[in-house]
Amino acid sequence: MTTASATTGTLRVPDARLHYEVRGSGPLVAFVGAPMDAQAFEPLADLLATDHTVLTTDPRGIHRSPVDDPEQDSTPPLRAGDLARLIEHVDAGPAVALGSSGGACTVLALAQAHPGQARAVIAHEPPLAELLDDREELRKGTDDMIATYLAGDVMGAWKKFMAQADISLPEGALDQMFGGERDPQQVADERRWFEHEMFETSFWRPDIAALRAGGTRVVAAVGEDSAGELCDRATRALAGALGIEPTLFPGGHIAFTEDPDGFAVRLREVLADIP
Repeated sequence: MTTASATTGTLRVPDARLHYEVRGSGPLVAFVGAPMDAQAFEPLADLLATDHTVLTTDPRGIHRSPVDDPEQDSTPPLRAGDLARLIEHVDAGPAVALGSSGGACTVLALAQAHPGQARAVIAHEPPLAELLDDREELRKGTDDMIATYLAGDVMGAWKKFMAQADISLPEGALDQMFGGERDPQQVADERRWFEHEMFETSFWRPDIAALRAGGTRVVAAVGEDSAGELCDRATRALAGALGIEPTLFPGGHIAFTEDPDGFAVRLREVLADIP
């Protein structure tokens, strides 16, 4: 696969400097993660850049997007404001914004507060625990896993995270992912996520009435392999509240990194259905 050349830049926004990348030409598509950075979307961005302008970014406080106050929490509305400024800055919008995981919460907040910046948002597996009936139990579990991480038990925190998310991994996978010598930047981003982003994202409640009344189309996207996982339940709860059907994508929670080719094929089908 030929790698599309990317133009990189930095945009100053309130309290932060955002690293962003632009590829290709054509209608604007933005790929949004939280805490995933622009690098996580590179293979998918290269595939779409053949006939789209593709915007990716490191969210505030992650990797190449430093914040003025490291103790400031990262919330979906705050990140949505950043995304709106980026879309305006690249001057190729309005966009179709695909957000995955915490980034899905970001694009939902974008649709609520900045509807003019997006024709549609594709919320791929948002961890909207606040929409679920067991939200109080999930809230306690999240508090516990954050406390476990901040006490220094990284592996214990990840085990609790996977258990609460209902994600099953092969034996030894956690050790491969989070054990041994690790990249310092990855560790710094991970700590920020646990300390200043996870809770604020998972327990943000979208304004369903505003989303239903707004001019931005909302697609609630879920992986075919995610059945029964927390994000599957949350996405289906979102779809039910909005009165829409969930849109299935191949793979699981991080399918866009594991099978970007298959994900891109399905994404093109969804994009073709958006006016």
